[in-house]
Amino acid sequence: MRKVLLLLLATSTIISCNSSRKGRAGKPGSQGEIVVAQKSQQWNNKKPYGMVPIPGGAFVLGQSDIDFTGTNTKAPLTTVTVSAFYMDDTEVTNAEYRVFVNYVRDSIVRSLLAERVGNEGGEGEGIGRYSYLNKKSENEQTAYQQMLEEQGGREGYDESKKLDWSVPLEWNTSRYPDVAYAEVLESLYYPPEERFNNERIIDSRKLIYQYTWIDQLEAVKNKGRGKDFLKKEEIAIYPDTTVWLRDFNYSFNEPLFEQYFWHKAYSKYPVVGVTWDQARAFCAYSTKSKNDYNQSRKKKKDKIFPYRLPSEVEWEYAARGGLENAPYPWGGPYLIDDRGCYLANFKPKRGDYMENQNGYLYTAPVKSFNKNGFGLYDMAGNVSEWTVSAYNSSSYTISSTLNPYLGNRIEDPRKVIKGGSWKDIGYMLMVSERDWEHKDSARSFIGFRRVQTIPEGSKGRFPIVKKHAPVR
Repeated sequence: MRKVLLLLLATSTIISCNSSRKGRAGKPGSQGEIVVAQKSQQWNNKKPYGMVPIPGGAFVLGQSDIDFTGTNTKAPLTTVTVSAFYMDDTEVTNAEYRVFVNYVRDSIVRSLLAERVGNEGGEGEGIGRYSYLNKKSENEQTAYQQMLEEQGGREGYDESKKLDWSVPLEWNTSRYPDVAYAEVLESLYYPPEERFNNERIIDSRKLIYQYTWIDQLEAVKNKGRGKDFLKKEEIAIYPDTTVWLRDFNYSFNEPLFEQYFWHKAYSKYPVVGVTWDQARAFCAYSTKSKNDYNQSRKKKKDKIFPYRLPSEVEWEYAARGGLENAPYPWGGPYLIDDRGCYLANFKPKRGDYMENQNGYLYTAPVKSFNKNGFGLYDMAGNVSEWTVSAYNSSSYTISSTLNPYLGNRIEDPRKVIKGGSWKDIGYMLMVSERDWEHKDSARSFIGFRRVQTIPEGSKGRFPIVKKHAPVR
């Protein structure tokens, strides 16, 4: 008995010694202190493709350059501060937006094919290849997927209905694998009685993009959370090509109506005919696409800061390019350079849309004119651009001086557009000029570009830009 007690005492002593050496709590060696498992490192925010960094800074908001009294957009000048963000160096082009359209088209086709297959599995060379990923014999279901299937899935995204994107779609009718496949794809095209010259064209009305977002402002306001503040959007995302006919009466614009969005000749031109909601849907898709890629890598990466539309103040700050009291992105006050060439795509004279415009009668390819001090192209002219901001003639007087923003205000039908367009006169190109359009309106002269927030703690922060005296 004595030997047993001595053995227990010795063991206790060894454990006590080890504990004092490694710490009684937390990670071994922490000596009881709170120690983070990984060494704290600055987060490296990689610059997104096609974007340029806009450094945070302060500037004078409003028409500080020219005094137009008696206008409904005139407001007291205010010095405001804007955080750093990335911004597309050009407007979103037809080619970029077509990637979005094709993704929506393909995801709809794959979902229809997978539903048609049902529970038959994914064997063979026919339509069975397009079954949901978890139905295929080589893909065993995880416990989570089994639970979802037993419960009939979850409202919203269903993990058990994951599509297999590795199997290519076949669009050539002579190569359809079986009749079932042909029936599914044919359902996506216009019916024969609605076709022109019997041309098979996908029914753009069926290209619906679904996504969700949280109305955080309402949630905070009502001190709650949950499905009441979860907004589900279903957006028909195909651009309205009829704008080329509707915006201009008694004008021959049929070629643009028929070809502007899809023809390769217009790939580098800014996409138009998109509503405010469609622009936001494109931003949501951009965020999803990047996050999906990050999660598909062996070494998974963090979720990115969402792509979004810029606020009105962010847009104006970026358009100025760091210049003080400048009416245009290149400075000013003139619209031409020292060689007599116009510095943007706009209407220089009454009825004259082409004088010294390099032959651009309507929109111009992006990057056709010089960039501003931040590296942004076409912040004046070419197409006006949607912002996320609701239009209010008193915005400058009631908003904060720190990242001014009146909130998303989805219910407000009027949204601010900035920059002027190819059909506008020079006054509309001023960086301080404000205009608006109904959010459900599509126009042949309105496009958009995205921004992405740069967090304060990210690696490689940018210098503060401050090139003016404060306005009191």
